[in-house]
Amino acid sequence: MANRKDTSDRVASKAGSVLANPRSSDTAKSLAASALSQTGTGRQTGASMEDKASQVLASGRYGATTKSLAGSVLSQSNKKR
Repeated sequence: MANRKDTSDRVASKAGSVLANPRSSDTAKSLAASALSQTGTGRQTGASMEDKASQVLASGRYGATTKSLAGSVLSQSNKKR
């Protein structure tokens, strides 16, 4: 079953800000790039990115923006995995 969810304009805007900020972590930039790459394409999150997003959500180490991006990326994952 294909996941038809798409990155919202709000999340895409956050992702763009994260990528433009030189102080953003590599993890945040990776999640932001994944979220933007799925905007308007119908593409799904890959297994390795699903794992990274899950780890971010389970950790107390990341801020709200990074967790928001992780949630968006996970919501676009393959539901069969």
